Amino acid sequence: MPTPKPKPMRLLPPHVRPPRIARLDAPAGRLIAVSDIHGALDYLRGLLNAVRFSPADTLVIDGDLLERGPRSLDTLRYVIELSRTHSVRFLSGNWDWWVPILFEYRHLDAILYYLLHAPHGLLWQMLEEMDWPIGPDMDLAAATLAVRERYPEEFAFLAAAPEIYETEHLTFVHGGLPGDGPLEWDAWHCMKCDAFLRNPPHFKKWTVVGHTPVVLYHENVVDANPILDRERRIIAMDGGCVLKDDGQLNALILPDEASEDFSFAAWDPFPTATVLEEQAGSAQSWYIRWGDAAVEVLDRGEEFSRIRHRRTGYEMCVLTRYLRKNGTVNDCTDYVLPLRPGDEVKVVETTSRGYFVKHRGVSGWYRGALRFHGGEA
Repeated sequence: MPTPKPKPMRLLPPHVRPPRIARLDAPAGRLIAVSDIHGALDYLRGLLNAVRFSPADTLVIDGDLLERGPRSLDTLRYVIELSRTHSVRFLSGNWDWWVPILFEYRHLDAILYYLLHAPHGLLWQMLEEMDWPIGPDMDLAAATLAVRERYPEEFAFLAAAPEIYETEHLTFVHGGLPGDGPLEWDAWHCMKCDAFLRNPPHFKKWTVVGHTPVVLYHENVVDANPILDRERRIIAMDGGCVLKDDGQLNALILPDEASEDFSFAAWDPFPTATVLEEQAGSAQSWYIRWGDAAVEVLDRGEEFSRIRHRRTGYEMCVLTRYLRKNGTVNDCTDYVLPLRPGDEVKVVETTSRGYFVKHRGVSGWYRGALRFHGGEA
């Protein structure tokens, strides 16, 4: 009887492998989770100061520590140093996967394209620090070998990050859990599971995710606060830090690992002001956002332009500088916030037609007077 020939191994796409799942023992103090820092070191420092993070606490960074923001390398180094004196657990998000990209797959054409079209990310900052010339004709193979040799500690930290952290009562994963159980999960789709809350399963443990900015789950209001879905036992954290002009960095705070006494904190760099005049909220409004931002310009003005949202036909005025050459518009809304004298707001934009502000994480317009820390406007 002839010996059967072995089946050839299937060449898997580079991202398909089981996720690495790490156990997180129940910490003695508070458990604090943040996600989607995106190289915004000032946001991270501000938030940790706001929640009084101490060595008695455990910090879980739920992915996307890097990229999109201005200081990826500095942020990575800060977290590495913080982990020497504090309890820090970092799991990988899709923007943190530099080790497989540079060490295993090495898709040099794609890396070069990204490097030239999205400057100031981690690889750019490493090469810049090394005084390595960056340009379309650079020897990228030599450059990637050079950064691997120059930055072993940074890459070792990224390489050690699992895709999932589990405790007895909690699962931390950046994007979501795409499937009915671990046998159906793969690492890449655990990190990049877009719009996970659109049709999520129910979980026995609380599942904490980032990746999709929570503002994208709302239709007519820009709300950057974490979403707590008690029915499905999911907490979505991404406050749009860096990615949204009015974004914030959110923190989930638990007094202990087994508690469901969830509280939240947020930090952003916008100046604080006090509302001086009462304002009723919008009777109707709309939020035009990434992925659904095609518009028709009806009347272009110097500061504001009137546009029509192509999918819905909804018309509103937007800042003219939000218009893009490709027929889309930056995230925008005409929502007017309901506010009372004494309310504190964060001022994102100052215009001739009023202020674009945030009140308790919700963004919208305010037409009245404000008192800033430095005086009245």
